[in-house]
Amino acid sequence: MPGVGKTTLVAHVYNTLKVDFDTVAWITVSKSYHLEDLLKKIAGELGITGDVTSMEGRSLEDYSIKRRKAMRHWIAAGFIREKENKTLEEVAEGYLTELVNRSLLQVVGRNGAGRLKCCRMHDVIRLLALNKAKEECFGKVYDGSGAFSVEAAHRISIQSDNLEHLSKYGTISFHALHVFERYINIDLLKPLLTSSHLLSTLDLEGTRIKMLPNEVFNLFNLRYLGLRDTAIGILPEAIGSLQNLQVLDAVNSDLSYLPKNVAKLQKLRYLYAGTVAGAVEAKPFGGVKVPNGIRNLTTLQALQSVKASSEILCEVGALTELRTFDVSNVKTKHSANLSNAIIRMNHLVHLEIAVLGQKEVLHLEGLCLPPTLSWLVLEGQLEKTSMPQVLSSWSHLNILTRLHLSLSKIDEGSFSGLMMMCNLCSLALIDAFEGKKLHFCAGSFPKLRYLFVHNTPRLSQPEIEEGAMQCLALLVFRDCPELKLLPHGIKHLTGLEELRLEEASEELLNKLQQKGNPNECSEALLKLSHIRKVTIELTKKGISERIR
Repeated sequence: MPGVGKTTLVAHVYNTLKVDFDTVAWITVSKSYHLEDLLKKIAGELGITGDVTSMEGRSLEDYSIKRRKAMRHWIAAGFIREKENKTLEEVAEGYLTELVNRSLLQVVGRNGAGRLKCCRMHDVIRLLALNKAKEECFGKVYDGSGAFSVEAAHRISIQSDNLEHLSKYGTISFHALHVFERYINIDLLKPLLTSSHLLSTLDLEGTRIKMLPNEVFNLFNLRYLGLRDTAIGILPEAIGSLQNLQVLDAVNSDLSYLPKNVAKLQKLRYLYAGTVAGAVEAKPFGGVKVPNGIRNLTTLQALQSVKASSEILCEVGALTELRTFDVSNVKTKHSANLSNAIIRMNHLVHLEIAVLGQKEVLHLEGLCLPPTLSWLVLEGQLEKTSMPQVLSSWSHLNILTRLHLSLSKIDEGSFSGLMMMCNLCSLALIDAFEGKKLHFCAGSFPKLRYLFVHNTPRLSQPEIEEGAMQCLALLVFRDCPELKLLPHGIKHLTGLEELRLEEASEELLNKLQQKGNPNECSEALLKLSHIRKVTIELTKKGISERIR
């Protein structure tokens, strides 16, 4: 557009588009600017009061919002309604995706299938949200500094271990209490819990409390009880009085069993307990003992993680609405009961099975996994003679995108059954492959993006045909001592972005560090020239470096 300046053009676009937004801001930015001054200008244009450059006391900085936790909070709070034949979870995820698409939330991470895993709120958006929440009495942040009034606050976020001001209030009415401090005196919350009869959410995740005060079990309206990553070792039978409870999240707590009255919580939708990888503190991995009567919780969508017994496996077969099921301590003798239970879970999306020990064998030849399954974790030896049949039977799982196999004892012949799974995005073989040659034929795993091969002591000849794994972005070999040469055909992985060789053989590392035969070293590096990032690691030699 000759004769029209850049500012005029921008102003035209601004005036055209601003009618589509409730709030707009016009900010002029020079080539050299100070971020603090820019934030102040934006805040002023948006009508935000306060100092935007000192937000640490207002809200958690860079706090990651986990997709599944946010969805559970929204559902328990009653924000989500079923519509258009969609489940509450599907509706909630749709709203979260829309917030990301509108740039109100920033993506922090995605899972192996590319699905949103966690996100965060931009600093300016977060400050705007905090001001809006305060203005509309939606919620307040308590940081322990200065006077604080809980009146007209439906939700309180505690970000201080100084609870003296909060403990002074009498009868008040708010709906949610979120605690973000690790070390708090839970006794100082008793006055709040006693007077807050409408409290529906109590989230104590990450606090180091060892016991819940009795006042919690008088909260008849409580729908969400968050005890993840706490030091709580016992839940009393009084938990049965929480008849409206929908979410009980006690993952990575010190619980080893659940009280029998948990079976009375017939509105329970999510039940999480046990310990998982990545716990805040080192704890034994495994599930918890659940009481008889668990079959009565027919609205359960998620049950994770339970210790297997013949009786419990017969009961969980009645939980036909489960989307997530995680069972540990499985023995060989449990195989039939386990298969019979899973067959009845027609809506299952996420399944994890872990055996009690390496000598236990999973007999899964009679198990037909539901076609709704998208995430499967099997930690245990598969029965040898039926293994090809079992692996091939998974080819009907058209939406299975994540597969984690551990201790499976898959051999070279059986592995070909996995290559029929055309929609896998992430495959992990952890101490699962016992052959020498790992062969990826042309056209195999067309959508695979992440491949992890760990603890394969005999593997020496990975072979990749042209046309195999054309979408692979990350390839990791770990603890493969016989892997002395780069995978044959790695040049065919033209889209590979990152290769990690962890605890690899010294012979292979010497080639990549240019310490061996010059011709062999040059040839090895030439094979990797198309890969953006290559890292090598050998702990016993103190080697950890990026070579590309």
